[in-house]
Amino acid sequence: MLRSLYIQNYALIEKLDISFETGFSVITGETGAGKSIILGAIGLLLGQRADVKAIRHGASKCIIEARFDLSAYGMRPFFEENELEYDEECILRREVQASGKSRAFINDTPASLSQVKELGEQLIDVHSQHQNLLLNKEGFQLNVLDILAHNDAALEKYHLYYDEWKRTDRELAELVSLAEKSRSDEDYIRFQLEQLEEACLVEGEQEELEQEAETLSHAEEIKAGLYRVEQSFASDEGGLLSYLKDSLNTLNNLQRVYQPAKELTERMESAYIELKDISHEVSLQSDSVEFNPVRLDEVNERLNLIYSLQQKHRAQTLGELIALTDEYRSKLSDITSYDERIAELTARKEEQYKQVKQQAEVLTKARAKAAREVEKQLAARLIPLGMPNVRFLIEMGLKKEPGLQGEDTVNFLFSANKNGTLQNISSVASGGEIARVMLSIKAMIAGAVKLPTIVFDEIDTGVSGEIADRMADMMQEMGDRNRQVISITHLPQIAARGRAHYKVYKKDSDTETNSHIRRLTDEERVEEIAHMLSGATLTEAALSNAKSLLARN
Repeated sequence: MLRSLYIQNYALIEKLDISFETGFSVITGETGAGKSIILGAIGLLLGQRADVKAIRHGASKCIIEARFDLSAYGMRPFFEENELEYDEECILRREVQASGKSRAFINDTPASLSQVKELGEQLIDVHSQHQNLLLNKEGFQLNVLDILAHNDAALEKYHLYYDEWKRTDRELAELVSLAEKSRSDEDYIRFQLEQLEEACLVEGEQEELEQEAETLSHAEEIKAGLYRVEQSFASDEGGLLSYLKDSLNTLNNLQRVYQPAKELTERMESAYIELKDISHEVSLQSDSVEFNPVRLDEVNERLNLIYSLQQKHRAQTLGELIALTDEYRSKLSDITSYDERIAELTARKEEQYKQVKQQAEVLTKARAKAAREVEKQLAARLIPLGMPNVRFLIEMGLKKEPGLQGEDTVNFLFSANKNGTLQNISSVASGGEIARVMLSIKAMIAGAVKLPTIVFDEIDTGVSGEIADRMADMMQEMGDRNRQVISITHLPQIAARGRAHYKVYKKDSDTETNSHIRRLTDEERVEEIAHMLSGATLTEAALSNAKSLLARN
Protein backbone atom coordinates (compact mmCIF):
# COMPACT_ATOMS: atom_id res chain seq x y z
CA MET A 1 0.00 0.00 0.00
CA LEU A 2 1.02 3.64 -0.46
CA ARG A 3 3.27 4.73 2.40
CA SER A 4 4.46 8.12 1.19
CA LEU A 5 4.35 10.47 -1.76
CA TYR A 6 7.01 13.00 -2.74
CA ILE A 7 6.38 15.61 -5.46
CA GLN A 8 8.80 18.31 -6.58
CA ASN A 9 8.27 21.05 -9.19
CA TYR A 10 5.01 19.65 -10.57
CA ALA A 11 2.40 22.27 -11.62
CA LEU A 12 1.66 24.40 -8.52
CA ILE A 13 3.61 22.09 -6.21
CA GLU A 14 7.14 23.25 -5.41
CA LYS A 15 7.78 20.47 -2.90
CA LEU A 16 5.40 18.06 -1.20
CA ASP A 17 6.26 15.13 1.07
CA ILE A 18 3.39 13.33 2.78
CA SER A 19 2.92 9.97 4.50
CA PHE A 20 -0.30 7.96 4.32
CA GLU A 21 -2.04 5.66 6.78
CA THR A 22 -3.55 2.22 6.28
CA GLY A 23 -7.32 1.75 6.24
CA PHE A 24 -9.72 4.49 5.16
CA SER A 25 -8.38 8.04 4.74
CA VAL A 26 -9.94 11.19 3.32
CA ILE A 27 -8.61 14.22 1.47
CA THR A 28 -10.51 17.50 1.44
CA GLY A 29 -9.86 20.98 0.15
CA GLU A 30 -11.47 23.80 -1.72
CA THR A 31 -12.03 23.56 -5.47
CA GLY A 32 -8.81 24.49 -7.24
CA ALA A 33 -6.63 23.88 -4.20
CA GLY A 34 -4.62 21.20 -6.00
CA LYS A 35 -6.30 17.83 -5.39
CA SER A 36 -6.41 17.10 -9.12
CA ILE A 37 -2.73 18.09 -9.38
CA ILE A 38 -1.82 15.42 -6.84
CA LEU A 39 -3.85 12.85 -8.76
CA GLY A 40 -2.15 13.95 -11.97
CA ALA A 41 1.24 13.42 -10.36
CA ILE A 42 0.21 9.92 -9.22
CA GLY A 43 -1.00 9.18 -12.73
CA LEU A 44 2.36 10.30 -14.15
CA LEU A 45 4.09 8.05 -11.65
CA LEU A 46 2.00 5.11 -12.81
CA GLY A 47 2.97 5.42 -16.46
CA GLN A 48 0.73 8.08 -17.96
CA ARG A 49 2.08 10.27 -20.78
CA ALA A 50 4.41 13.01 -19.61
CA ASP A 51 3.71 16.64 -20.53
CA VAL A 52 6.50 19.19 -20.08
CA LYS A 53 3.83 21.84 -19.50
CA ALA A 54 3.23 20.23 -16.09
CA ILE A 55 6.75 21.15 -14.94
CA ARG A 56 6.68 24.08 -12.55
CA HIS A 57 7.62 27.36 -14.22
CA GLY A 58 11.37 27.98 -14.01
CA ALA A 59 12.27 24.41 -13.00
CA SER A 60 14.49 22.14 -15.10
CA LYS A 61 12.61 18.97 -14.19
CA CYS A 62 9.89 17.53 -11.97
CA ILE A 63 10.16 14.46 -9.73
CA ILE A 64 7.40 12.24 -8.40
CA GLU A 65 8.33 9.43 -6.04
CA ALA A 66 6.15 7.02 -4.05
CA ARG A 67 6.97 4.33 -1.53
CA PHE A 68 4.78 1.23 -1.31
CA ASP A 69 4.66 -1.55 1.27
CA LEU A 70 4.48 -4.86 -0.64
CA SER A 71 4.92 -7.23 2.29
CA ALA A 72 1.36 -8.62 2.19
CA TYR A 73 0.74 -8.82 -1.55
CA GLY A 74 2.97 -11.53 -3.05
CA MET A 75 4.45 -9.41 -5.85
CA ARG A 76 7.89 -11.03 -5.97
CA PRO A 77 7.10 -12.85 -9.29
CA PHE A 78 6.71 -9.51 -11.13
CA PHE A 79 10.19 -8.43 -10.05
CA GLU A 80 11.75 -11.78 -10.96
CA GLU A 81 10.09 -11.82 -14.40
CA ASN A 82 11.35 -8.29 -15.10
CA GLU A 83 14.82 -8.91 -13.60
CA LEU A 84 14.31 -6.21 -10.96
CA GLU A 85 15.51 -6.23 -7.37
CA TYR A 86 12.68 -7.11 -4.99
CA ASP A 87 12.22 -5.35 -1.67
CA GLU A 88 9.17 -5.29 0.55
CA GLU A 89 9.41 -1.50 0.37
CA CYS A 90 9.08 -0.60 -3.31
CA ILE A 91 10.09 2.83 -4.59
CA LEU A 92 8.61 4.14 -7.85
CA ARG A 93 10.13 7.32 -9.26
CA ARG A 94 9.40 9.31 -12.39
CA GLU A 95 11.45 12.27 -13.64
CA VAL A 96 10.39 14.56 -16.48
CA GLN A 97 12.87 17.10 -17.82
CA ALA A 98 11.98 20.41 -19.45
CA SER A 99 13.61 19.11 -22.65
CA GLY A 100 10.86 16.49 -22.86
CA LYS A 101 12.96 13.51 -21.78
CA SER A 102 11.40 11.21 -19.22
CA ARG A 103 12.91 8.56 -16.98
CA ALA A 104 11.32 5.96 -14.72
CA PHE A 105 12.80 3.90 -11.90
CA ILE A 106 11.72 0.91 -9.84
CA ASN A 107 13.80 0.56 -6.66
CA ASP A 108 16.38 2.94 -8.18
CA THR A 109 16.77 0.69 -11.25
CA PRO A 110 15.89 2.28 -14.63
CA ALA A 111 12.63 0.80 -15.90
CA SER A 112 10.45 1.11 -18.99
CA LEU A 113 7.11 2.90 -18.81
CA SER A 114 5.37 -0.37 -19.65
CA GLN A 115 7.00 -2.00 -16.60
CA VAL A 116 6.03 0.94 -14.38
CA LYS A 117 2.47 0.85 -15.71
CA GLU A 118 2.15 -2.92 -15.21
CA LEU A 119 3.42 -2.67 -11.64
CA GLY A 120 1.31 0.42 -10.94
CA GLU A 121 -1.88 -1.39 -12.00
CA GLN A 122 -1.16 -3.97 -9.30
CA LEU A 123 -0.45 -1.34 -6.65
CA ILE A 124 -3.08 1.36 -6.93
CA ASP A 125 -6.45 1.98 -8.59
CA VAL A 126 -7.43 5.62 -9.06
CA HIS A 127 -11.16 5.98 -9.63
CA SER A 128 -11.97 9.41 -11.01
CA GLN A 129 -15.33 10.77 -12.11
CA HIS A 130 -14.66 10.10 -15.79
CA GLN A 131 -14.36 6.39 -14.94
CA ASN A 132 -18.12 6.39 -14.33
CA LEU A 133 -18.42 6.56 -18.12
CA LEU A 134 -16.84 3.10 -18.26
CA LEU A 135 -19.97 1.64 -16.75
CA ASN A 136 -21.57 1.48 -20.20
CA LYS A 137 -18.49 0.02 -21.91
CA GLU A 138 -18.76 -3.68 -22.74
CA GLY A 139 -15.06 -4.21 -22.09
CA PHE A 140 -15.39 -2.86 -18.54
CA GLN A 141 -18.54 -4.89 -17.89
CA LEU A 142 -16.84 -8.09 -19.10
CA ASN A 143 -13.82 -7.28 -16.95
CA VAL A 144 -16.05 -6.97 -13.87
CA LEU A 145 -17.49 -10.42 -14.51
CA ASP A 146 -14.06 -11.94 -15.18
CA ILE A 147 -12.62 -10.51 -11.97
CA LEU A 148 -15.50 -11.77 -9.85
CA ALA A 149 -15.47 -15.15 -11.65
CA HIS A 150 -11.68 -15.44 -11.07
CA ASN A 151 -11.23 -16.07 -14.78
CA ASP A 152 -7.51 -15.21 -14.94
CA ALA A 153 -6.32 -18.74 -15.78
CA ALA A 154 -9.28 -19.44 -18.09
CA LEU A 155 -8.69 -16.17 -19.97
CA GLU A 156 -4.97 -16.85 -20.32
CA LYS A 157 -5.75 -20.27 -21.80
CA TYR A 158 -8.38 -18.75 -24.10
CA HIS A 159 -5.94 -16.08 -25.34
CA LEU A 160 -3.41 -18.82 -26.13
CA TYR A 161 -5.94 -20.73 -28.26
CA TYR A 162 -7.31 -17.53 -29.80
CA ASP A 163 -3.85 -16.23 -30.82
CA GLU A 164 -2.96 -19.59 -32.43
CA TRP A 165 -6.27 -19.66 -34.32
CA LYS A 166 -5.90 -16.08 -35.61
CA ARG A 167 -2.27 -16.70 -36.57
CA THR A 168 -3.28 -19.76 -38.62
CA ASP A 169 -6.16 -17.77 -40.12
CA ARG A 170 -3.75 -15.04 -41.29
CA GLU A 171 -1.30 -17.62 -42.64
CA LEU A 172 -4.09 -19.38 -44.54
CA ALA A 173 -5.41 -16.11 -46.00
CA GLU A 174 -1.91 -15.18 -47.19
CA LEU A 175 -1.41 -18.63 -48.74
CA VAL A 176 -4.79 -18.54 -50.52
CA SER A 177 -4.00 -15.07 -51.89
CA LEU A 178 -0.57 -16.22 -53.02
CA ALA A 179 -2.05 -19.35 -54.60
CA GLU A 180 -4.65 -17.33 -56.50
CA LYS A 181 -2.02 -14.94 -57.81
CA SER A 182 0.32 -17.78 -58.70
CA ARG A 183 -2.40 -19.67 -60.55
CA SER A 184 -3.14 -16.58 -62.59
CA ASP A 185 0.57 -16.53 -63.51
CA GLU A 186 0.83 -20.29 -64.04
CA ASP A 187 0.36 -20.28 -67.84
CA TYR A 188 2.91 -17.52 -68.22
CA ILE A 189 5.44 -19.27 -65.94
CA ARG A 190 4.91 -22.61 -67.68
CA PHE A 191 5.40 -21.05 -71.16
CA GLN A 192 8.61 -19.31 -70.08
CA LEU A 193 9.94 -22.47 -68.46
CA GLU A 194 9.21 -24.62 -71.54
CA GLN A 195 11.08 -22.12 -73.73
CA LEU A 196 14.10 -22.13 -71.42
CA GLU A 197 14.10 -25.91 -71.01
CA GLU A 198 13.89 -26.40 -74.79
CA ALA A 199 17.07 -24.33 -75.09
CA CYS A 200 18.92 -26.98 -73.00
CA LEU A 201 21.28 -24.38 -71.62
CA VAL A 202 24.65 -25.58 -70.27
CA GLU A 203 26.93 -23.68 -67.92
CA GLY A 204 30.01 -22.32 -69.79
CA GLU A 205 28.47 -23.03 -73.19
CA GLN A 206 28.25 -19.39 -74.27
CA GLU A 207 31.98 -18.70 -73.86
CA GLU A 208 32.89 -21.82 -75.83
CA LEU A 209 30.48 -21.00 -78.66
CA GLU A 210 31.68 -17.41 -78.90
CA GLN A 211 35.28 -18.64 -79.18
CA GLU A 212 34.33 -21.23 -81.82
CA ALA A 213 32.42 -18.60 -83.81
CA GLU A 214 35.45 -16.35 -83.76
CA THR A 215 37.64 -19.17 -85.04
CA LEU A 216 35.23 -20.25 -87.78
CA SER A 217 34.76 -16.67 -88.96
CA HIS A 218 38.53 -16.24 -89.50
CA ALA A 219 39.38 -19.82 -90.50
CA GLU A 220 41.20 -18.92 -93.74
CA GLU A 221 43.21 -16.16 -92.08
CA ILE A 222 44.14 -18.44 -89.17
CA LYS A 223 45.08 -21.35 -91.44
CA ALA A 224 47.25 -19.13 -93.67
CA GLY A 225 49.05 -17.70 -90.63
CA LEU A 226 49.69 -21.10 -89.13
CA TYR A 227 51.01 -22.35 -92.49
CA ARG A 228 53.51 -19.49 -92.71
CA VAL A 229 54.69 -20.23 -89.16
CA GLU A 230 54.98 -23.93 -89.98
CA GLN A 231 57.06 -23.17 -93.08
CA SER A 232 59.41 -20.88 -91.17
CA PHE A 233 60.11 -23.74 -88.80
CA ALA A 234 60.23 -26.82 -91.04
CA SER A 235 61.02 -25.67 -94.63
CA ASP A 236 63.63 -27.80 -96.33
CA GLU A 237 65.25 -24.68 -97.67
CA GLY A 238 66.08 -22.18 -94.97
CA GLY A 239 63.81 -23.53 -92.28
CA LEU A 240 64.55 -22.51 -88.69
CA LEU A 241 64.85 -26.08 -87.46
CA SER A 242 67.36 -27.09 -90.16
CA TYR A 243 69.59 -24.06 -89.35
CA LEU A 244 69.32 -24.87 -85.66
CA LYS A 245 70.21 -28.51 -86.31
CA ASP A 246 73.38 -27.49 -88.19
CA SER A 247 74.35 -25.12 -85.40
CA LEU A 248 73.79 -27.85 -82.83
CA ASN A 249 76.07 -30.23 -84.78
CA THR A 250 78.78 -27.56 -84.99
CA LEU A 251 78.74 -26.91 -81.23
CA ASN A 252 78.75 -30.61 -80.57
CA ASN A 253 81.95 -30.99 -82.62
CA LEU A 254 83.61 -28.07 -80.82
CA GLN A 255 83.20 -29.75 -77.44
CA ARG A 256 86.38 -31.77 -78.02
CA VAL A 257 88.54 -28.63 -78.27
CA TYR A 258 86.43 -25.93 -76.58
CA GLN A 259 85.05 -26.66 -73.14
CA PRO A 260 82.35 -23.86 -73.00
CA ALA A 261 80.74 -25.38 -76.11
CA LYS A 262 79.37 -28.20 -73.95
CA GLU A 263 77.02 -25.95 -71.97
CA LEU A 264 75.96 -24.10 -75.12
CA THR A 265 75.23 -27.45 -76.79
CA GLU A 266 72.96 -28.52 -73.93
CA ARG A 267 71.05 -25.25 -73.96
CA MET A 268 70.66 -25.26 -77.75
CA GLU A 269 69.55 -28.92 -77.71
CA SER A 270 66.81 -28.00 -75.18
CA ALA A 271 65.67 -25.07 -77.36
CA TYR A 272 65.72 -27.32 -80.44
CA ILE A 273 63.45 -29.88 -78.75
CA GLU A 274 61.01 -27.15 -77.63
CA LEU A 275 60.89 -25.48 -81.06
CA LYS A 276 60.45 -28.83 -82.80
CA ASP A 277 57.48 -29.54 -80.49
CA ILE A 278 56.03 -26.10 -81.27
CA SER A 279 56.43 -26.78 -84.98
CA HIS A 280 54.57 -30.06 -84.58
CA GLU A 281 51.74 -28.36 -82.59
CA VAL A 282 51.43 -25.62 -85.24
CA SER A 283 51.14 -28.32 -87.91
CA LEU A 284 48.38 -30.09 -85.96
CA GLN A 285 46.50 -26.81 -85.34
CA SER A 286 46.76 -25.94 -89.01
CA ASP A 287 45.29 -29.32 -89.98
CA SER A 288 42.39 -28.87 -87.52
CA VAL A 289 41.35 -25.44 -88.73
CA GLU A 290 39.11 -25.45 -91.72
CA PHE A 291 36.45 -23.17 -93.10
CA ASN A 292 33.05 -24.75 -92.31
CA PRO A 293 30.14 -22.40 -93.13
CA VAL A 294 27.56 -24.99 -92.04
CA ARG A 295 29.07 -25.24 -88.57
CA LEU A 296 29.43 -21.46 -88.39
CA ASP A 297 25.71 -21.08 -89.11
CA GLU A 298 24.92 -23.63 -86.39
CA VAL A 299 27.09 -21.81 -83.83
CA ASN A 300 25.68 -18.38 -84.71
CA GLU A 301 22.13 -19.72 -84.54
CA ARG A 302 22.79 -21.17 -81.05
CA LEU A 303 24.38 -17.92 -79.90
CA ASN A 304 21.50 -15.87 -81.28
CA LEU A 305 19.08 -18.04 -79.27
CA ILE A 306 21.10 -17.45 -76.10
CA TYR A 307 21.37 -13.70 -76.79
CA SER A 308 17.63 -13.39 -77.44
CA LEU A 309 16.82 -15.23 -74.19
CA GLN A 310 19.19 -12.99 -72.28
CA GLN A 311 17.60 -9.88 -73.74
CA LYS A 312 14.08 -11.16 -73.12
CA HIS A 313 14.72 -12.04 -69.50
CA ARG A 314 17.14 -9.17 -68.88
CA ALA A 315 19.92 -11.57 -67.94
CA GLN A 316 23.56 -10.59 -68.17
CA THR A 317 24.97 -14.11 -68.24
CA LEU A 318 24.05 -17.64 -69.17
CA GLY A 319 24.27 -18.50 -65.46
CA GLU A 320 21.43 -16.06 -64.73
CA LEU A 321 19.26 -17.76 -67.36
CA ILE A 322 19.96 -21.17 -65.81
CA ALA A 323 19.09 -19.78 -62.33
CA LEU A 324 15.85 -18.33 -63.76
CA THR A 325 15.00 -21.74 -65.17
CA ASP A 326 15.39 -23.29 -61.71
CA GLU A 327 13.27 -20.48 -60.21
CA TYR A 328 10.42 -21.14 -62.66
CA ARG A 329 10.58 -24.87 -61.86
CA SER A 330 10.34 -24.05 -58.13
CA LYS A 331 7.35 -21.75 -58.67
CA LEU A 332 5.49 -24.40 -60.65
CA SER A 333 6.27 -26.92 -57.93
CA ASP A 334 4.87 -24.52 -55.31
CA ILE A 335 1.71 -23.97 -57.33
CA THR A 336 1.06 -27.69 -57.53
CA SER A 337 1.61 -28.02 -53.75
CA TYR A 338 -0.63 -25.07 -52.74
CA ASP A 339 -3.78 -27.18 -52.60
CA GLU A 340 -2.15 -29.65 -50.23
CA ARG A 341 -0.81 -26.90 -47.96
CA ILE A 342 -4.14 -25.03 -48.00
CA ALA A 343 -5.96 -28.20 -47.03
CA GLU A 344 -3.48 -28.77 -44.19
CA LEU A 345 -3.88 -25.22 -42.84
CA THR A 346 -7.66 -25.36 -43.19
CA ALA A 347 -7.78 -28.53 -41.11
CA ARG A 348 -5.50 -26.97 -38.49
CA LYS A 349 -7.62 -23.81 -38.35
CA GLU A 350 -10.82 -25.84 -37.88
CA GLU A 351 -9.24 -27.80 -35.02
CA GLN A 352 -7.99 -24.60 -33.37
CA TYR A 353 -11.43 -23.02 -33.79
CA LYS A 354 -12.94 -25.94 -31.86
CA GLN A 355 -10.48 -25.29 -29.03
CA VAL A 356 -11.36 -21.57 -29.05
CA LYS A 357 -15.08 -22.35 -28.92
CA GLN A 358 -14.66 -24.88 -26.13
CA GLN A 359 -12.63 -22.47 -24.01
CA ALA A 360 -15.06 -19.65 -24.81
CA GLU A 361 -17.84 -21.84 -23.40
CA VAL A 362 -15.82 -22.22 -20.19
CA LEU A 363 -15.68 -18.40 -19.94
CA THR A 364 -19.37 -18.07 -20.74
CA LYS A 365 -20.41 -20.46 -17.97
CA ALA A 366 -18.17 -18.76 -15.41
CA ARG A 367 -19.39 -15.31 -16.46
CA ALA A 368 -23.05 -16.35 -16.36
CA LYS A 369 -22.59 -17.68 -12.84
CA ALA A 370 -20.76 -14.49 -11.80
CA ALA A 371 -23.48 -12.36 -13.43
CA ARG A 372 -26.18 -13.86 -11.20
CA GLU A 373 -24.00 -13.24 -8.15
CA VAL A 374 -23.29 -9.65 -9.22
CA GLU A 375 -27.01 -9.02 -9.66
CA LYS A 376 -27.74 -10.20 -6.11
CA GLN A 377 -24.76 -8.50 -4.46
CA LEU A 378 -25.24 -5.21 -6.30
CA ALA A 379 -28.91 -5.01 -5.35
CA ALA A 380 -28.00 -5.79 -1.73
CA ARG A 381 -25.42 -2.99 -1.72
CA LEU A 382 -27.58 -0.43 -3.55
CA ILE A 383 -30.72 -0.78 -1.40
CA PRO A 384 -28.99 0.73 1.68
CA LEU A 385 -27.63 3.47 -0.59
CA GLY A 386 -31.11 4.92 -1.15
CA MET A 387 -32.37 2.67 -3.93
CA PRO A 388 -35.01 0.47 -2.24
CA ASN A 389 -36.66 -0.46 -5.54
CA VAL A 390 -33.51 -1.00 -7.55
CA ARG A 391 -33.46 -3.72 -10.15
CA PHE A 392 -30.28 -4.75 -11.87
CA LEU A 393 -29.89 -7.34 -14.61
CA ILE A 394 -26.88 -8.46 -16.59
CA GLU A 395 -28.01 -9.40 -20.09
CA MET A 396 -25.68 -11.81 -21.87
CA GLY A 397 -25.54 -12.95 -25.48
CA LEU A 398 -23.15 -14.45 -28.03
CA LYS A 399 -21.20 -12.80 -30.82
CA LYS A 400 -21.26 -14.19 -34.35
CA GLU A 401 -17.60 -15.04 -33.98
CA PRO A 402 -15.25 -15.27 -30.98
CA GLY A 403 -13.26 -12.14 -30.19
CA LEU A 404 -10.21 -11.36 -28.10
CA GLN A 405 -12.17 -11.63 -24.83
CA GLY A 406 -14.36 -14.56 -25.83
CA GLU A 407 -17.70 -14.71 -27.61
CA ASP A 408 -19.89 -13.11 -24.95
CA THR A 409 -21.76 -9.85 -25.21
CA VAL A 410 -22.82 -8.25 -21.97
CA ASN A 411 -25.11 -5.35 -21.10
CA PHE A 412 -25.84 -3.91 -17.65
CA LEU A 413 -29.57 -3.12 -17.37
CA PHE A 414 -30.84 -0.91 -14.56
CA SER A 415 -33.95 0.61 -13.06
CA ALA A 416 -34.10 2.58 -9.83
CA ASN A 417 -37.91 2.75 -9.84
CA LYS A 418 -40.36 0.08 -8.77
CA ASN A 419 -42.27 -0.03 -12.05
CA GLY A 420 -39.51 1.25 -14.29
CA THR A 421 -38.42 -0.57 -17.40
CA LEU A 422 -34.98 -2.15 -17.31
CA GLN A 423 -32.78 -0.17 -19.68
CA ASN A 424 -29.12 0.36 -20.46
CA ILE A 425 -27.64 1.74 -17.24
CA SER A 426 -26.07 4.85 -18.79
CA SER A 427 -29.41 5.78 -20.38
CA VAL A 428 -31.51 5.82 -17.21
CA ALA A 429 -29.21 6.28 -14.21
CA SER A 430 -28.48 9.75 -12.82
CA GLY A 431 -24.97 10.87 -11.96
CA GLY A 432 -25.50 10.10 -8.27
CA GLU A 433 -26.95 6.68 -9.07
CA ILE A 434 -24.06 5.81 -11.35
CA ALA A 435 -21.62 6.89 -8.66
CA ARG A 436 -23.29 4.54 -6.16
CA VAL A 437 -23.34 1.69 -8.66
CA MET A 438 -19.64 2.19 -9.41
CA LEU A 439 -18.76 2.31 -5.73
CA SER A 440 -20.67 -0.93 -5.15
CA ILE A 441 -18.91 -2.58 -8.10
CA LYS A 442 -15.53 -1.38 -6.84
CA ALA A 443 -16.35 -2.80 -3.40
CA MET A 444 -17.16 -6.18 -4.94
CA ILE A 445 -14.03 -6.12 -7.09
CA ALA A 446 -11.92 -5.13 -4.09
CA GLY A 447 -13.13 -8.24 -2.34
CA ALA A 448 -11.99 -10.43 -5.26
CA VAL A 449 -8.70 -8.73 -6.12
CA LYS A 450 -5.85 -8.15 -3.70
CA LEU A 451 -5.37 -4.53 -4.70
CA PRO A 452 -3.36 -2.63 -2.04
CA THR A 453 -4.63 0.93 -2.61
CA ILE A 454 -7.85 2.39 -4.02
CA VAL A 455 -8.27 6.14 -4.54
CA PHE A 456 -11.78 7.53 -5.06
CA ASP A 457 -11.86 10.98 -6.62
CA GLU A 458 -15.20 12.58 -5.64
CA ILE A 459 -17.18 9.37 -6.19
CA ASP A 460 -19.76 10.91 -3.85
CA THR A 461 -20.83 13.47 -6.46
CA GLY A 462 -24.61 13.86 -6.51
CA VAL A 463 -25.29 12.30 -3.11
CA SER A 464 -25.74 13.70 0.39
CA GLY A 465 -27.16 13.05 3.84
CA GLU A 466 -27.82 9.46 4.83
CA ILE A 467 -26.69 8.12 1.45
CA ALA A 468 -23.29 9.73 1.97
CA ASP A 469 -23.14 7.97 5.36
CA ARG A 470 -23.81 4.61 3.72
CA MET A 471 -21.18 5.25 1.03
CA ALA A 472 -18.73 6.11 3.79
CA ASP A 473 -19.64 2.82 5.50
CA MET A 474 -18.81 0.95 2.30
CA MET A 475 -15.47 2.69 1.81
CA GLN A 476 -14.59 2.25 5.47
CA GLU A 477 -15.44 -1.45 5.21
CA MET A 478 -13.16 -1.76 2.16
CA GLY A 479 -10.36 -0.09 4.13
CA ASP A 480 -10.75 -2.51 7.04
CA ARG A 481 -9.75 -5.52 4.91
CA ASN A 482 -5.98 -5.06 4.85
CA ARG A 483 -6.46 -2.44 2.18
CA GLN A 484 -5.85 1.28 1.87
CA VAL A 485 -8.77 3.39 0.66
CA ILE A 486 -8.34 7.13 0.06
CA SER A 487 -11.39 9.25 -0.76
CA ILE A 488 -11.18 12.78 -2.13
CA THR A 489 -14.48 14.25 -0.99
CA HIS A 490 -16.56 17.39 -0.49
CA LEU A 491 -19.01 15.71 1.90
CA PRO A 492 -18.57 16.15 5.67
CA GLN A 493 -20.30 12.80 6.35
CA ILE A 494 -17.53 10.99 4.45
CA ALA A 495 -14.71 13.26 5.64
CA ALA A 496 -15.59 12.47 9.25
CA ARG A 497 -15.20 8.72 8.70
CA GLY A 498 -11.57 8.65 7.71
CA ARG A 499 -8.97 7.21 10.04
CA ALA A 500 -6.70 9.96 8.76
CA HIS A 501 -7.74 13.31 7.29
CA TYR A 502 -5.57 15.26 4.84
CA LYS A 503 -6.20 18.77 3.61
CA VAL A 504 -5.04 20.24 0.30
CA TYR A 505 -4.67 24.03 0.26
CA LYS A 506 -2.99 26.84 -1.63
CA LYS A 507 -0.69 29.59 -0.37
CA ASP A 508 -0.07 32.77 -2.33
CA SER A 509 3.04 34.92 -2.11
CA ASP A 510 3.94 38.09 -3.97
CA THR A 511 5.48 36.09 -6.81
CA GLU A 512 3.90 32.61 -6.87
CA THR A 513 1.19 30.21 -5.75
CA ASN A 514 1.98 26.88 -4.09
CA SER A 515 -0.24 23.88 -3.38
CA HIS A 516 0.32 21.94 -0.15
CA ILE A 517 -1.12 18.93 1.65
CA ARG A 518 -0.92 18.07 5.33
CA ARG A 519 -2.50 15.74 7.82
CA LEU A 520 -4.95 17.45 10.15
CA THR A 521 -4.91 17.15 13.92
CA ASP A 522 -8.08 16.21 15.76
CA GLU A 523 -8.83 19.86 16.50
CA GLU A 524 -8.15 20.89 12.90
CA ARG A 525 -10.48 18.15 11.67
CA VAL A 526 -13.33 19.60 13.71
CA GLU A 527 -12.81 23.00 12.10
CA GLU A 528 -12.39 21.58 8.59
CA ILE A 529 -15.58 19.52 8.78
CA ALA A 530 -17.43 22.46 10.35
CA HIS A 531 -16.37 24.61 7.37
CA MET A 532 -17.65 21.90 5.03
CA LEU A 533 -20.99 22.06 6.87
CA SER A 534 -21.43 25.82 7.16
CA GLY A 535 -19.06 27.46 4.69
CA ALA A 536 -16.47 30.13 5.42
CA THR A 537 -18.11 31.35 8.64
CA LEU A 538 -17.81 28.94 11.53
CA THR A 539 -20.85 28.62 13.77
CA GLU A 540 -21.27 26.88 17.09
CA ALA A 541 -23.89 24.66 15.51
CA ALA A 542 -21.48 23.63 12.75
CA LEU A 543 -18.70 22.91 15.24
CA SER A 544 -21.10 20.89 17.38
CA ASN A 545 -22.31 18.98 14.34
CA ALA A 546 -18.73 18.31 13.24
CA LYS A 547 -17.82 16.95 16.68
CA SER A 548 -20.90 14.76 16.57
CA LEU A 549 -19.93 13.35 13.16
CA LEU A 550 -16.40 12.62 14.35
CA ALA A 551 -17.65 11.08 17.58
CA ARG A 552 -19.77 8.63 15.60
CA ASN A 553 -16.64 7.52 13.83
